[in-house]
Formats: sequence, C-alpha cells, structure tokens
Amino acid sequence: MTEFSNLTTDLTELILSYLPIPTLIRASTVCKLWYAIVSSLSFSSTTTQAHHHRNPWFFLYGLHNTSSKNNQSFAFDPVSNLWFRLPVLPTRHHQPTSSCFLGADGFFLTTAPNFAYSRILKRAWRVTPPLRFSRINPLLGVSDDGWRRVPRFIVVGGVRFIGNLVDIEDRLAVEIYNPDSDSWDLFPPLPADFRSGNSSQSLSSALFRGRFYVFGIYSCFVSSFDLAQHVWSEVQILRPPGVVFSFLIACQDRLVLAGICNAPVGQSFNLWRIDEKTMEFSEIAIMPQDLLYSLFDSDEDDKFASLKCVGLGNLIYVFNEEYHKKYPACVCEIGGESGKCSWRRVPQLPSPVNKFHQVISFCSTVSLHNILRGEEEDEDVAPMQAMAD
Repeated sequence: MTEFSNLTTDLTELILSYLPIPTLIRASTVCKLWYAIVSSLSFSSTTTQAHHHRNPWFFLYGLHNTSSKNNQSFAFDPVSNLWFRLPVLPTRHHQPTSSCFLGADGFFLTTAPNFAYSRILKRAWRVTPPLRFSRINPLLGVSDDGWRRVPRFIVVGGVRFIGNLVDIEDRLAVEIYNPDSDSWDLFPPLPADFRSGNSSQSLSSALFRGRFYVFGIYSCFVSSFDLAQHVWSEVQILRPPGVVFSFLIACQDRLVLAGICNAPVGQSFNLWRIDEKTMEFSEIAIMPQDLLYSLFDSDEDDKFASLKCVGLGNLIYVFNEEYHKKYPACVCEIGGESGKCSWRRVPQLPSPVNKFHQVISFCSTVSLHNILRGEEEDEDVAPMQAMAD
C-alpha cells in the first residue's frame, strides 16, 4: 500500500474529483496541497467535475410576510443527497417581499424598489438602474455568455405596481439588462393572448436555445421570444390530453412539459418531451403513484393544486409548497440518449422548518471554484462554512 501523501498530484486530483461538492469543501481544509488542487481552475473544469453541473442543486427560499426573521433558505445537492441550510440574505437595504422576490439560475433577485441581484452563495446585493416598469411577480431568465461577470437578465410580464395599486391589464414591455451599458433595453411585450394572466403565478418559463419560452400553466398557451431577433413567435396551444395544469422546463437538449393529468385510473404526474419546432409532444415518463401520493396527506379533490415543478440539466424537481408536510419533494433524473427516467424521494428539510407565506424555488448549477475562491471582491465565506460544518 502507498501512503496517500506519497501519491502524485495527478492521482490525488483524480481521487478527489469523485467526491461531491460538500465533501470537497471539507477536503479542501485538510492541507495546503488539497486546497490548491480543489480550488484550481483546472480541477473545476475536469470531466468529472462537469458531472456536478449536469446535476443542478434545488433551492428553496421561504418567505414570511410579517417577520423576516422567519425567512429560511435551503439548498439540496443531488449528488450527496443532502440538504444544507444557507444563511438568509441580508435585508437591510432590500427587504424581499413575496411579490418582488425571485430566484433564477444562479441568482436571488428583487424587482422593487430597484432591481437588485445576489449570487446564490453570496450575501451581498448589487443594484442595477431601475426597471422602466415597476412590476411584481414577473418571469425572469438569466442569459450567461460564460465569461461575463454580470449576465443578461430577461424580465417578462408581471403586474405593474404604481402607488400601492396594480394594473393587471397592462402588457408590460420585455426588459433585458445590458451589462455593457448598465441599462435596460425595451422590447415587445407578451402577446395579447396572455393579457388575462401575465404573472409568474399563472405562467412558467424556460430559456432554451436562444429563446425565452412562456407557457400558461392553466391556459396552455405557449410563445417564445427570440433573443437575437427580439420578436415573439405565434401563440400556440400545448395541451396533451387530460392535462389539468403543467410547467414548461428546459432540460439539457430538450424541452419538457411536466404536470398533472387526468387518466382512466386517476390523476397522474406526467412528463412529455416537446419538439420546439413543431410544439408536438411525446410522453417520456409517469411518476410512480405511491411517490406522488407520498407528497400529500389528504384525499381532497384539489390537493394537487399545491404542486410546483422546476428543473434544469437532467433533473426535474416536484414539491408540495404547503407546510403541512414540511414541503416534501421528489426528483426525476432523465437519462442521456436513452431518455429513461428514474424517480426518488428527496430527504426531508433539516429541522426546524418555519411556516412560510410563499416559497421561492428554482434550480441552479453550483460552481465549486466560485464557492472556494469567489468571483467578486465582496465574497462572503459564510455559505462555504455552513456546508463545511
């Protein structure tokens, strides 16, 4: 047997590369050599580390309307199958409210009083110039060019907010943040078909192959905004037989529709693959019935109304946003070329879990390099310490 300390650096790096991110964070504290290996750019870009990017983390941020002290933030790592309690974002200057607080790939964001963002594992807000239209409950996408420190944020729909009043009929223009000029560019609003329901409470969205798709959770209207041509596609109806409500999700090389469906044997949770050119659908999986019903503890007819669904990469997370079972969730992993799906229950959130008035949920890839070294000068190590503990 060879002593571990006598192994070559290349072999040590190979062994460490098989560890999940939380374990790697702890391993980086063992010695200077291991820290140098784990925190190096070459290590973060290895094929094995790319595996972590194909398995995005699931984030839950619970908001309490009357006391920010009851807000809580959690992150689930599918590789280690563990939840982590994250430090709650500071709210001194940007008090998140349930209607203005959002989560998208890699970021927490607020839309009022100004647009501000914070990277998911940081604790400092950065402010942009205000949106042209003050809005609540919009859809939001993050378009990252890879090398940019500040991605382009895409804000679509939402309800206009003026002097404590809202205008649900106003079709707000699409706004895209331009980091080069530090300004917001205006583009055509959602098509008129979405007028009666243009907020994130009735719409889902997916950023896929240069298009920002908007889908009606209940109406099943679908249209896409071309990020290069800045035009909306023709509105179509995407409704597989029996669908009650559903969510549109961008998963690696495919668009996926996921939702509750009425079937002869009862209600089920189905996944369909969507052809983005024709909007035709084909079924790819059905959640096992025992797993679906484990997310509930009642037989009420409308019990499925509290189901929410988010996804990224090859994972789709389904969870119950009601408090009664402490926000239970499950995850579906979609295989590569085979497209075969495997389902499993996500462990319970770490106690204690508060009762929230609203739950913000989204998926995000997590960069080990950004956790250990940080991309910003105001890096806060609290999230790293929380996971190491």
